Amino acid sequence: MADKANKLVREITSMNDDFAQWYTDVVKKAELIEYSKVRGCMILRPNGYAIWENIQKNLDAMFKKTGVENVYMPLFIPESLLQKEKDHVEGFAPEVAWVTHGGDEKLEERLCVRPTSETLFCDLYSKIVHSHRDLPKLYNQWCSVVRWEKTTRPFLRSAEFLWQEGHTAHATKEEAIERTIQMLNLYADFLEQYLAIPVIKGQKTDKEKFAGAEDTYTVEALMHDGKALQSATSHYFGDGFAKAFEIQYTDKENKLSYVHQTSWGMSTRIIGALIMVHGDDSGLVLPPNIAPTQIMIIPVAQHKEGVLEKADQIKKALENSGLSVKCDVSEKSPGWKFSEQEIRGIPLRLEIGPKDIEKGTATAVRRDTREKTEIPFDALETQIPILLEKMQSEMLERAKKHLESHIYTAATYDEFKELIKTKPGFVKMMWCGDEACELKVKEDTTATSRCMPFEQEKIGDVCPICGRPAKKMVYWGKAY
Repeated sequence: MADKANKLVREITSMNDDFAQWYTDVVKKAELIEYSKVRGCMILRPNGYAIWENIQKNLDAMFKKTGVENVYMPLFIPESLLQKEKDHVEGFAPEVAWVTHGGDEKLEERLCVRPTSETLFCDLYSKIVHSHRDLPKLYNQWCSVVRWEKTTRPFLRSAEFLWQEGHTAHATKEEAIERTIQMLNLYADFLEQYLAIPVIKGQKTDKEKFAGAEDTYTVEALMHDGKALQSATSHYFGDGFAKAFEIQYTDKENKLSYVHQTSWGMSTRIIGALIMVHGDDSGLVLPPNIAPTQIMIIPVAQHKEGVLEKADQIKKALENSGLSVKCDVSEKSPGWKFSEQEIRGIPLRLEIGPKDIEKGTATAVRRDTREKTEIPFDALETQIPILLEKMQSEMLERAKKHLESHIYTAATYDEFKELIKTKPGFVKMMWCGDEACELKVKEDTTATSRCMPFEQEKIGDVCPICGRPAKKMVYWGKAY
């Protein structure tokens, strides 16, 4: 039995041996994704899609508390509409997929399969915004987008992926910037509260900002292997799109003004972050607040009288307490069931067998620490929520410690290059603001600027790369 139970775990490569292969193994063995016949497109299996459903449900509720409403835009964008904003179209041109035929007939105008929907929202706002009384417009859509990526990896980079994209229009620059920062902070709160992922908040450099944006803000997370992952972004567009699309309104002084816009988004790549921040050599580890199944009840010696009945009774009681519970009554051995529960990352395992029934207790096993706790049957409804809450907070604290222990400071460029080479993580270094220095860093080390953090530190007066006066402290790192 033990040998069979260990088989699944042995099929997962150790993350210390080959992190990339470990990641692929976990994605496959946890049955999150299957490869499709379409190049670069993934099939989200029930285990993977259920995580996205929970992300969507909780994030959507947070959006709506700030006044956001959901809409749905067309899948296709006419080429003439995409061409209206020069910087935007140039930024996406290499990744765009085009529809040229409808049935047997060649289209008079090519249609782009949406890589993002700024132009569609702008076209809508130009039709429905006329007066200051029509503002603000706080819209979001949940959809898929297509970007023709050359190299793909499950969740992290694929030709089609799921996401949400918020697009808002405001009367003033101040209101738009306030909304941009508000949504960035909302993402950071969501990532900590639900996914137990701590982040660094900051602004992207001009080189790294979104095509067509005046300013791009980001939350950057650190994976177990020391690489960064851009987890969500929020963009301030100013009135550039408004001028391109003639989105004007009559202000309170009866004068025509252009709206100021924002855009913000998070995609299924955040599931990749979830895997790489919390996973271990046995598979996925899901924080209780986002786990589709929080508790897996595993009957031991389930053929014996009363075992399945007791398991079902406990399942119903826990469900009535608002918890998400499943009971594995398959014919597999308990050891095999334990291994499956671990690979899938289900936070808590509850073991119930004849001996437990005699004692009136169940054994709860935490997925993250394997810590075992015997809980009396009559205390399960009160004790298990406490146990799950403790697991959630401890997972966040461990992730915070990992992040903090992998942040380094470089005073000289030689020190920076040595740290990037030998110490996976973020390196803080001053920067003059010149894109040429960014390009040099990437050429010398393959690292990129991740963000200019809101909480600035003065490490020195000059840019270590070129020796000119420093303007900003930047987090640098290698990224997914």
